[in-house]
Amino acid sequence: MTVTVKTTPYSDQKPGTSGLRKRVTVYQQPNYVENFIQSIFDSLEGFSGQTLVIGGDGRFYNDVAIQKAIRIAAANGFGKVMVGQGGILSTPAASNIIRKYKAFGGLVLSASHNPGGPEGDFGIKYNVGNGGPAPEKVTDAVYARSQVIDSYKTLETPDIDLGAVGTQTVGDMVVEVIDPVSDYAELMQSLFDFDAIRALFAGGFRMTFDAMSAVTGPYAHKILEDMLGAPKGTVINGEPSPSFNDGHPDPNLVYCKDMYDLLMTADGPDFGAASDGDGDRNLIIGKNRFVTPSDSLALLAANAHLAPGYKDGIAGIARSMPTSAAADRVAEKLGIEMHETPTGWKFFGNLLDAGRVTICGEESAGTGSNHVREKDGLWAVLLWLNILAVRKQGVDAIVREHWRTYGRNYYTRHDYEEVDAAIANSLVDDLRGRLASLPGQVLNGLEVAYADDFTYHDPVDGSTSAKQGVRIGSADGSRIVLRLSGTGTVGATLRLYLERYVPADGDHDQDTQVALEPLIALADDLAGIKARTGRPTPSVIT
Repeated sequence: MTVTVKTTPYSDQKPGTSGLRKRVTVYQQPNYVENFIQSIFDSLEGFSGQTLVIGGDGRFYNDVAIQKAIRIAAANGFGKVMVGQGGILSTPAASNIIRKYKAFGGLVLSASHNPGGPEGDFGIKYNVGNGGPAPEKVTDAVYARSQVIDSYKTLETPDIDLGAVGTQTVGDMVVEVIDPVSDYAELMQSLFDFDAIRALFAGGFRMTFDAMSAVTGPYAHKILEDMLGAPKGTVINGEPSPSFNDGHPDPNLVYCKDMYDLLMTADGPDFGAASDGDGDRNLIIGKNRFVTPSDSLALLAANAHLAPGYKDGIAGIARSMPTSAAADRVAEKLGIEMHETPTGWKFFGNLLDAGRVTICGEESAGTGSNHVREKDGLWAVLLWLNILAVRKQGVDAIVREHWRTYGRNYYTRHDYEEVDAAIANSLVDDLRGRLASLPGQVLNGLEVAYADDFTYHDPVDGSTSAKQGVRIGSADGSRIVLRLSGTGTVGATLRLYLERYVPADGDHDQDTQVALEPLIALADDLAGIKARTGRPTPSVIT
C-alpha cells in the first residue's frame, strides 16, 4: 500500500554538472534522499508503467539509497525497475542498459571520482531515456520542485535481495536484478576487434589495470582477463569497496603514482590504465609515456577507424571548452565537424543524438563515443588496446608520430581545491570585469587575440549556456582558461588550464611545466590566484 509521508524542503538540493553530490552525512539527514528522488519524479511526465534503471558504484550508502529509490519508484507508478546485482552498475553500463532496454530513464548513485565511506561523498544523478545525464531544463525543474516539496510517496515493504539475479516484486512493480557486466561486455565486443587484442596478449603484451577498488573491477576482470586472455593479476584492486579501500578513486598521476613509476621502468609492463569510482574516467600510460586526456582524445579520434565499430570513420568530435585543441587539428585534417562545449557530459548528448559527432572527450579524463551517452573509462582502454594491436607499435611511438603529424599542444591543469567560495567567486568576477580591455594588449610577450567568458549556443536545440569559463587566448594557439568546478562538495575548486601549441616540426620534448612557465606566470599576474587564495602552489597539477 502506498504511503504519503509529510516532509519539508532542504535548500541545498541543486544538482551540479553531474547530479547532486554531497557528503554522506548530508544524505543521511531525515528524508534527504526521499525528497530529492520524489522531486525528480515530480519533474517527469509519462513514466507510469515504464522501466527505471537503478545502479551505482558500490560506495558507502549505495545499498540504503537504492532500497529507498526502489520503494519510491513503485509508489509513484513505475512498472519495472532494473537494478545491477549488489546495486552495482558502472555509469556507462547504466547508460547502455537504459538505451538497450528502452527504459524511461535511470538513477545513477555515485559521486564519481570523489572519496567514499561514512565520511566521504555520495551522489544521485538522473539520466534520461537516451541514456545521458538530464539536461539543465530537467535539473532546474528538479531543484525548483525540491524547494517546495511537502510530501513523498513510498511503500512499507521489506528490502529486496540485491544479491539474487532474477525477478522480485515491490508492491505492483517488478524488480529485475541483473548481471551488471554481461550487457556491457557484449557491447564492447561489438565495437572492438577482440581477436586482435587476444593475439596481442597471447604474444606477450603486458598490461596493468587499476580498478581502484571501485566499480570497474568486475567489468575489467570479465573483459580483460576472462574474454581477452590477459593474465590473471592484470587487474589490480578489482573488488569494489564501499570506501574504495580507503583510497581516492580518481585516476590521475597523484593517486596512480605507483603505476606511473612502474611504467617508467625498463621492467614495467607495456601499458597501464585505470578507471575511477563509477567507471566513466580513464588514465592511459604507456612505457615511458603518460598520455594526457586531451592528447588521448585526439589520438583516439585519429585512429578510431582501426576498430570495427568505427571502420567507416567518425562524423565529428566534441570536446569541453577547457580541453586542449589537439582534437581540433585532427578534425580539421579529417574534414569533420568540431564542437566546443561547456564542461559536463550532458552537453554532448544533443550532438551525439543528432549524429553530428561520434567521439567526445574532456580534459578531466573522460572520453566516450556514440555507443552510450556517458563517458566510458573501459571503452577508452579497449580502443587503445585495439589501436596498439593493429598498429603493432608502442604507446610512445604512436604519440610521437601523432605530434610529428599534427604538432603538440603542451597542456596542464592546476587545481586549487576547497578554496573559500567567496574568495574564488570574487577572483573570477574581477577577472571577468577586465576581459573587455585585454584584446590587443601584449602581456609577457603574448599578444591577446581574444578574452571572453565562454557562452555556448547549442546548434541542435538552440539553447544557450552562459558564464562557462574565462578564456584568454592568442593567435598562436596559446590559451589560459579559468573556471570554478561543479563537482566538489566542500568550498570551491578553482581550475586553471594552460595550453601552448608547438607545430609539427617544433620541439616536442620539453617538460610541460617548463614549456608553459610564461603562461603560468601570466595567469597569476592576471588573476592573483596565489595572493588571493593564500595558496603558493596548486593542490593538484595534471
